Amino acid sequence: MDELELLKKDWQKREAHLPKLSYDQIYKMIWKKSSSIIKWIFYISILEFVFWAGINIGFNSPETMAELKAMHIHKVIMVLNIINYIIILYFIYKFYKNYKKISFTDSSKKLMKTILDVKRTVTQYVWFNLIIFTTFLIINMYGVLIYGEEGKKIIEAASQDGDAFVFWAMVIGISIVFTAAILFLIWLFYKLLYGILLKRLRENYNELKKLEV
Repeated sequence: MDELELLKKDWQKREAHLPKLSYDQIYKMIWKKSSSIIKWIFYISILEFVFWAGINIGFNSPETMAELKAMHIHKVIMVLNIINYIIILYFIYKFYKNYKKISFTDSSKKLMKTILDVKRTVTQYVWFNLIIFTTFLIINMYGVLIYGEEGKKIIEAASQDGDAFVFWAMVIGISIVFTAAILFLIWLFYKLLYGILLKRLRENYNELKKLEV
């Protein structure tokens, strides 16, 4: 008998003495891990909301408000802030609802569905944040360029030189590159923040699929 066969037989003997986990035991382990991950997603979303709200409140000084009014974007920014808070609170509620749902899940199929719901909600949450940040950025750039003192001087100088088309082409090009770079950094932040948790959820989902086979 060759060495490989001896190793196989030895492993089979050892495997026979290893504890065998039942379907229910494996399911409970996956359920517990998934519940913990979804709870962390819920907690992180709350911390993130508090963090950004704190920064927003910190920047809402009388001087900042005066600058926004001078750039004629004060009302738009206020409306966007309200919409932003309402929708983020809605997502936090969704995370909480998913966490409560998984607490009462009693089958692998329901658990799999909840995991998919969480992944979908997190994806929508990240996309919303990217879109709302892009909107804020575009409005601010517009206000600075059209109504800001420095922006007016630059536009007037470009108009006098007869290079208005080249000027606006450069402004649009630089704005696109700048916005894309900022969005990439934000996306990377969310990828690191939620990506690890979603990866573990995906692993749990795959384990549940094996149980269902």
